[in-house]
Amino acid sequence: MKVIVHDTLTAMAGLLGRPPAERAGLLREMLAPIRELIPVPGDVVDIHHQGGGFRVDREDDRYLPALEALSGLPGEIEGLLAAAVGHMRAAVPDAVVPEELQVLFVLGNPDDDYLMRVVGGYYGMGAAPGWLYLIAWPTPDNRARLAHCAVHEFHHQLRHSNVPWEPVVGEHVISEGLAEAFVRELSGPEAMGPWSAAVTGEDFERAYARIVADLDVRGMTAAWVLGDSATVRFGGQPLGIPDLAGYAVGLRLVDEHLARTGMSAAASTVLPRGEILKNG
Repeated sequence: MKVIVHDTLTAMAGLLGRPPAERAGLLREMLAPIRELIPVPGDVVDIHHQGGGFRVDREDDRYLPALEALSGLPGEIEGLLAAAVGHMRAAVPDAVVPEELQVLFVLGNPDDDYLMRVVGGYYGMGAAPGWLYLIAWPTPDNRARLAHCAVHEFHHQLRHSNVPWEPVVGEHVISEGLAEAFVRELSGPEAMGPWSAAVTGEDFERAYARIVADLDVRGMTAAWVLGDSATVRFGGQPLGIPDLAGYAVGLRLVDEHLARTGMSAAASTVLPRGEILKNG
């Protein structure tokens, strides 16, 4: 698999060196390769800001030091993606693997409450075939885990190159649980994101019961996975589901499957969700 990590660190440093009036246009140029993949109308700069991206309409002396802290990230991403491909091929030699993967990273906004409080300062999107989008504000707690987010998102590409995506709550939940289990299998539990541990105790048990009852619901499934804060943020109707609960529920279901079958997360990547859920 050919991996292309776009040099957005240089592009963002250059953008921040220009007058604020020029920055929005430069950001549009940087994001142009993925604009058509974003299923949201409007100016991509506004979408970038709404999604927790760094601000281009104001000065902030924290941005350049943050970019410096991220200087090794492209190489880390390339190395981990190569390891992920090797791990997958060792488990399932005939698995379909994308021929090319492009990665676009943007700096986050440290003042965005959702980014920093809810998702731990970073997240990614891997739904568009052949592309990963990553956003992060580096902190002492998350810096070592940022490249592993690329593996999580890449796992979605692996799964849905082998198991067709269906807009069903069960598929979305299992996909997130498998992606986190795959990261853990490849690099250890310390590499996992904070998302699957965000809901615990009675809140988790209530969320588990609700989500499992709705596994066959079709449509916009993100509300069951991301929870109410994200649903409201993007104009949806909240369902009373805690933030990120679908990750925790998905990981429990996947872990029950792994425990009962003895299979690896990599080998389970190509299984239909029904095969995984019957063991959950």
